[in-house]
Amino acid sequence: MEFQYRYYGESRVSNDASSTGISFAPDTLRKPVHFVADINRHLPFREAISALHDVVVSDLRTRQRDHSEYQAWLQSQEGALLAEFMERAGELQGQAKAVQAQLGEVQRRKQAMLAPFWKARQRYFDHIYASDRSLWIMLDPVITVHPDRVFFECFSRDESTYASVSCSHEAFDHRGEFACGTTNIDYSAALYDEFQKIRDYKTTRLAVAAEGFTVQTGDDPGFVEHKIDVPDSWVRGFLQVSAAMAQPGHRLHLHPMDLHNFCLLLRRRKEKAGPRAIRFELEPGKPVRAVFEPWGVEVVCPRSSHTATEPQTIRVWGRRRLLTLERFIALAQTVEVHLLGTGLPSFWVVEGSGLRFTLGLSGWTANDWSRAGQFDLLGPRKHADALTREKVYQTLAQHWKLTPTELGAAAGLDPQVAESCLLLFAEAGRVVYDLGDRAYRLRELSREPLPLDQLRYGNEREERAAGMVAAGQVGKLAIQAQAAGRVIEALVDDAGRKRPVRLVLDGDERLVEASCQCDYFVRNRLYKGPCEHMLAARLAAGRQRAGQATQ
Repeated sequence: MEFQYRYYGESRVSNDASSTGISFAPDTLRKPVHFVADINRHLPFREAISALHDVVVSDLRTRQRDHSEYQAWLQSQEGALLAEFMERAGELQGQAKAVQAQLGEVQRRKQAMLAPFWKARQRYFDHIYASDRSLWIMLDPVITVHPDRVFFECFSRDESTYASVSCSHEAFDHRGEFACGTTNIDYSAALYDEFQKIRDYKTTRLAVAAEGFTVQTGDDPGFVEHKIDVPDSWVRGFLQVSAAMAQPGHRLHLHPMDLHNFCLLLRRRKEKAGPRAIRFELEPGKPVRAVFEPWGVEVVCPRSSHTATEPQTIRVWGRRRLLTLERFIALAQTVEVHLLGTGLPSFWVVEGSGLRFTLGLSGWTANDWSRAGQFDLLGPRKHADALTREKVYQTLAQHWKLTPTELGAAAGLDPQVAESCLLLFAEAGRVVYDLGDRAYRLRELSREPLPLDQLRYGNEREERAAGMVAAGQVGKLAIQAQAAGRVIEALVDDAGRKRPVRLVLDGDERLVEASCQCDYFVRNRLYKGPCEHMLAARLAAGRQRAGQATQ
C-alpha cells in the first residue's frame, strides 16, 4: 500500500545557549493541524520521545547468519570429498572428475560474479542503518492534537511493537491557538540526535508548524513530497492495536522499581533456550510474582496489586522489547500492565510528569500484530446501519474523547451499539482507544479511507477461517496443557465435511506439529503455512482464552 506525504520544508531543531526549538513539518495534504507551546517538563519529554524513536527503528526479527564463506569453502572442497568416495568407482571416477571440474568452474564464476553485489549490498545496508536510519522507518510517525492532550504514535518495522507518547496540556506553557486533528510529521534520525540536547535549564518550544497550509502555490520549492510503499501486513497490524487495547483483561499496578528490576534481570542474563517468557503468577490478595523462564528466576513485586479474582498464570513472550522503557523509568510515577492472556498481546502504560508512554507488544516478537488473532472479531457485534454509524462518528468528533457509555448518552444510543460502531471505526483507523483514560479518541490514521477488504486478512485462508469461527463451524474444541506447551483439538465443519484438526504448540506458542485431513494439508503439509481449518481452530482457541480472561 502506498502512502503519499507533502511537507513544506523539513522538521528541524534549533539550539542556542538559552533555548531549544523543535519544529515539526506536518503533511499539508491533510486538514490543517498546528500546535505551538513551550515544554515545561523538559527531561520527561526528552526521555519519552527518545523511547518512541527506539520503537520506530526497532526490528527484532531473527536474522539468519551469513554462511556464504562456509558455502564457498565447502564448494571448493567438494571435488576432493567426492573424489574420496569415488576412489573405487573405476571408469566412472574419471567422468565424475571431468563433470566436477566443469561444475566447479561454473560455480567459481558464479561466486566471482555475485560476490561484489553481495558485499556492496551489505555495505549499503550497514551504511544507511548507521548514518540515516530514517530510510529504515516504514511510516512517518503520527501526531494528534486534542483539546486536552497531544500524542505521538508509531509502529515498529518488525510489526510487533506499538508505542504512543501522550502529553497533557499541563506539560506546556504559553500555549497559543491550536487546531485539533491528526497529521503525519516529517521525521528523520537526525532529529533524534537533536532531542538529546534538550536540557532542563533551556527554554524548549514544540511547534507543529502551520506555514505549509497557507502557501497557495503548488509548485513552491519548499514543498517536499514522499511516497512510501508499506506492506499490507504493516498497516493491518497498526489497525489491530486499537481493537486489542479495547479488549478486557487483567490489570496489574506495578511500582516503577518493579519494572526496573525486570529490565535489570534481562540486561544481566542471556537465554540460550526457550521458553523465553515472563510467567505472571496472580493470586487474589497477594502481590504479583513474575517468573523469568527458562532460568526460573522469580521477581516478587511487593508494592503491586492486580484485578485477578482467582489464581491465574499468564505468560508473555518477546520480553526484551521492554528495554525500550528503560529511559523513562526514572521519571515514572505509575506503571500499569494490561494482560489479555497467555500468548496474547500486553500493554505497558508508564505515566509521570504529565506524560504517558504506552507500549503495546504482540504475543511474541516473531508473531506480528497482523497475525495476532483478529482482535476486531472479539469485540461486541451489534448491528448498526450507516446512519447510526455516522451519528456515532459525528458525536465523537464534537467531543474528541468519549467512553461508550458517554457516547451512547450523548447520541441517544445503546452503549453496546455505540461500542460496536467505535470498534468498527478503530478497525478502519479512524479512532484509537486510550488505555490511560479508558475512552475512545478521534484519530484519522490516513488521509484517504483505508481499503479494509484488502487489509483485514493476510490471505484467503485467514478470511475463510474467520468466517468459519463467526459461523460457529468449529466444534468439540479442546485445549490440553502440557509440560512444554499445549495441544488444541477441534472438529471443523467445512461445507458438511467434518475436518478433525490437531495442533501442538511448544512453550513459546509456536506451531511444532499439526494434522488435518483436508487436501491443502495433504499436499503441502506445513511448508506453505497452516490450512484454514487449523487457523480456525487456533482462532477459536484464542477467543475462548480471551473469554476466560474476561470472566
